[in-house]
Amino acid sequence: MDKLSIAGLLLALGAIFGGSSLKGSGVAALVSPAAFVIVIVGTVAAILVQTPGPTFRRALRMARWVFRPPVIDWDGQIDTVVQWSRRTRQHGLLGLESTLHSVSDSFTRRGLQMLVDGVEPAQIRAALDVELDTLEARDAAAAKVFEGMGTYAPTMGIIGAVMGLMAVMQNLADPDKLGAGIAAAFVATVYGIGLANLLFLPMAAKLKATIAGQSRERELMIEGLVAIADGEHPNSIQVRLQGFR
Repeated sequence: MDKLSIAGLLLALGAIFGGSSLKGSGVAALVSPAAFVIVIVGTVAAILVQTPGPTFRRALRMARWVFRPPVIDWDGQIDTVVQWSRRTRQHGLLGLESTLHSVSDSFTRRGLQMLVDGVEPAQIRAALDVELDTLEARDAAAAKVFEGMGTYAPTMGIIGAVMGLMAVMQNLADPDKLGAGIAAAFVATVYGIGLANLLFLPMAAKLKATIAGQSRERELMIEGLVAIADGEHPNSIQVRLQGFR
């Protein structure tokens, strides 16, 4: 659980509701079903038009990474590669075949399978580099879904404010309704700008950082597998991979 993300979200809520109370408008002034529909539903509608289905579904699955990011055990990964290297020096590349079933990550398992099959080091690197680029591009596109929502939400907030002011203009003959009507009109702007800058854009940035960490982890694995294929000494491999930490 990412405590910083949880703390940030709580502080964001505290800033909005606390600021509203301190300004004298109260928390109730921020409650507007109409503004919610315009901003949230409008933002989701815009992003659905922009985003392919698989990318949108991937973004929904990745959203949990904001609070539960994948754990990267750098020392554990390095130790695993070094153990594979030592096993290879003792039993040859085929000695790694028994470890394939215990590798859960598909990227690592594919690289290890090529290593066991005796594929040339350059070919292993080339194949895994292509897969790395593909995975990174897929996840980056999913992260941009939230970046896009952060772009559309303020605009939808402005639309909501304009629509609210239009309703106010229809009641100019009743001065008692003008103040409340104008205040309600700007709630949509608060929703749009607040969601964009306190939720959607930070989520996109956090996901991009997580994706970068995963890519770095896969680069470590590529270097380790290629070094094993080249027959490098385990100690040399360990020293090289320490640079990824």
